Amino acid sequence: MSTKLVQSNPWQPIRPNNPSRTLKYQLDKHLYAQRHLVECCFSKLKQFRRVATRFEKTARNYRAVVTLAAIVLWMR
Repeated sequence: MSTKLVQSNPWQPIRPNNPSRTLKYQLDKHLYAQRHLVECCFSKLKQFRRVATRFEKTARNYRAVVTLAAIVLWMR
């Protein structure tokens, strides 16, 4: 992504700085922790083959499979 595109948007990057970067931006550690939690959840959901490969033809059925996978993860 181009730097101008990122700077023109109201969003802020939520990832740690590269140690060799000369211009460092602030990092909201709480927001980064929340982002990491969401990424881990998606990673765990993708371990279910039906979720990762999208076997379901309709969005309704796919949403049901994702819901079931989330319930299984929650119950563990």
